[in-house]
Amino acid sequence: MRTSRIAGLLRERAFAHYLALSPAAGAFRAAMRIPNLLQNLLGEGVLSASFIPVYARLRAEGRHDDASRVARAVGSLLALVASALALAGVLAARPLVDLLAPGFQGYTRDATVPLVQILFPGVALLVMSAWCLGVLNSHRRFFLSYVSPVLWNAALIAAAVIAGRRLAGRGDPAALEDIALWIAWGAVIGSAAQFAVQLPAVARLLGSLRPSLAVRDPGVAATLRAFVPVLLGRGSVQLSGYIDQVLASYLGAGILAAISSAQILYLLPVSLFGMAVSAAELPEMSSATGGDAMRAEHLQNRLRGSLRRIVFLVVPSAVAFVAIGRSIVALLFQTGRFGAGDTTTVWIILAGSAIGLSAGTQGRLLGSAFYALGDPRPPLRAALVRVAITAALGWALALPLRDRLGYSPAWGAFGLTASAGAAAWIEFELLRRWLARRIGPVPVPVRLGLGALAASAAAGALGYLAGELASAAGAPVWLAALAAIAAFGAVYLAATGLAGVPEAAAFTRRLRRRR
Repeated sequence: MRTSRIAGLLRERAFAHYLALSPAAGAFRAAMRIPNLLQNLLGEGVLSASFIPVYARLRAEGRHDDASRVARAVGSLLALVASALALAGVLAARPLVDLLAPGFQGYTRDATVPLVQILFPGVALLVMSAWCLGVLNSHRRFFLSYVSPVLWNAALIAAAVIAGRRLAGRGDPAALEDIALWIAWGAVIGSAAQFAVQLPAVARLLGSLRPSLAVRDPGVAATLRAFVPVLLGRGSVQLSGYIDQVLASYLGAGILAAISSAQILYLLPVSLFGMAVSAAELPEMSSATGGDAMRAEHLQNRLRGSLRRIVFLVVPSAVAFVAIGRSIVALLFQTGRFGAGDTTTVWIILAGSAIGLSAGTQGRLLGSAFYALGDPRPPLRAALVRVAITAALGWALALPLRDRLGYSPAWGAFGLTASAGAAAWIEFELLRRWLARRIGPVPVPVRLGLGALAASAAAGALGYLAGELASAAGAPVWLAALAAIAAFGAVYLAATGLAGVPEAAAFTRRLRRRR
């Protein structure tokens, strides 16, 4: 997971260097997001919630042949649906752009359409890669499934560098559009590589990759029954993201590109600490056997440690995005065409995203607990509430209030991300209450959260001061950023270590072992 995230940051730095927040960057970001609807709806999240609980339970019961049959049938159905939707996306690219980026006009709109047509087939391959990931995770084979995205990132980086060196010297909009086209083709090649590298290991685990459409198999039927409400639940969350894109398109292509850059940073702790923990815990929670009381106790025990790990690592991440976010953005993106003004824009948007970071990562784990219980309806209801709040509040802050009060498009984008953060806290509280009705008290580490917030605030103040002092002393941007980040991390670990937080001691031991 860490390797793929580092590769992702290198990919984004390459994009920033050659495209910055140009209209071509906005077109590419929108084009990536449109077919990603297919990946997000049919890919990792939905498969994890509907397929893995059934597959893991069959394996826990020793029914390995049945589990393999379910996996092959789900994979075959998924391949058919993903292929059909990818073809439809290629044919309907223009109306999709008009629907999901209605603020784009003229050049930006015309540049987005061919990018969408190129990217759709690659995203269909990523959907199948997510199926492989589900099988591998259920067998506790986490390495390959999380390292394989490195191939995808490597292909995009190579395409960006090759195209950038050949075309960036021209400096005109057409050259930037050509660079975006090269990167899109790199995404398709990378998608194929990511899927292909996982397939042999999956074939060995299942014993065969023979296609199957055994929809009447009890395991397949159970997966499909769970699939629809999970699809609606995950789809509602994705709908929120697409509403943000629609609204952001009216703020300008550069703002849409800035939102995507901020999202890369926001998703880093979500992926490392939220999704990674949830992916590892879902098979464990799903494999619980016995009566309701035993399963409830098992879930509470699994949640207790997992929630503490998430809170200890995510709370300081959120505070860092606000306090030293400018330094973080500058270190990762301020290169080539990406200037100081672009850094400030992304920082503002990132600060809005930080509001709901802790709630979103904890909520994902609580949602996995419901999926392990075979009840996807509560996450669906909570997600619908979240979407409604995000859409209404985001629209008000990004458009009518901005028009009336006259604040900049960057602060309008801050309104979009901040409204999503506020809605994430409401979703989390709903999930916590509903889960408590099923398993008893949910072990949310409130005391740890408050302590981590206090330690992070002190670390943020000192980290910001360290960065400013380094800049005042004439240090280059990257060195000042490193000073701010190092000061933040050292103060946070020292404060939590002195307070006797077990996670701080464990984290410090892991760092020492790696030296």
